[in-house]
Amino acid sequence: MSDSRFQILVATMNRDDLSLTEKMNIHTDALIINQTALTTELMQDEKHNIKMLSYNERGLSKSRNKAIANSNADICLIADDDVVYYDGFKEKILEAYNNYPEYDIITFAVPATNQERVKKYYTVKKKMGYIRAMKIASFEISFKRRSIVENNIKFREKFGAGSSYPAVGEDSIFIFDCLKKGLKILFLPVELGIVTHADSTWFNGFDKEYFYQKGIAFAAMVGPFAPLYALQFIFRKINLYIRNINPIYALIYIFRGIKDYKNIHKD
Repeated sequence: MSDSRFQILVATMNRDDLSLTEKMNIHTDALIINQTALTTELMQDEKHNIKMLSYNERGLSKSRNKAIANSNADICLIADDDVVYYDGFKEKILEAYNNYPEYDIITFAVPATNQERVKKYYTVKKKMGYIRAMKIASFEISFKRRSIVENNIKFREKFGAGSSYPAVGEDSIFIFDCLKKGLKILFLPVELGIVTHADSTWFNGFDKEYFYQKGIAFAAMVGPFAPLYALQFIFRKINLYIRNINPIYALIYIFRGIKDYKNIHKD
């Protein structure tokens, strides 16, 4: 894969130039999807091919899908606009696919600078299954574009930031859809950069809406096994929410979300 074409896929909003690439330390081919009031195309082709496509729409999942559809790369890396990459991150990714060519998706470490949102990463490589995959964030994901496109895998546009259900993790659902299609996923303890994680645009605390949408997410990810995932979540995360809501009520709201997913899925 050393001669593979690489492209980073960036989701952002309300940009009118390409200065974001300098802020993120991107010096590779990049496709920026800019959600704004205008629909335009801006391209810069100097040392690297950097293109920004602007669309008058909202929704992070829509942005991800636009990027995948408009990319022509072999290997892609999903990016948010609050990530700053280390020098040589592209080479680390391509080396990973050279070393592990049997994998369709390889995820990496992107530590947070916000101490309230620090994530513990594995210190050794791990093959990712359904349980481990629940912790994957979209900006940690690289993939062989052919594997995604040929299996018709997309981010579900009803879910994620900017949608009707912003608390439903579109990245987890995407990864679960990949696993269901038989794609192989590997985590490598290799740091690509850092993420600032500004204040969340959707998290308003552990309230009934949070647990309701968590139920929708479980139903979307694992279908009939959603109640089991709900139970383990309620017990495993109890120390996080116990001061905000009674576990019984939290479970009730999760099960409402599981039940209502059938109607949401039909729409």
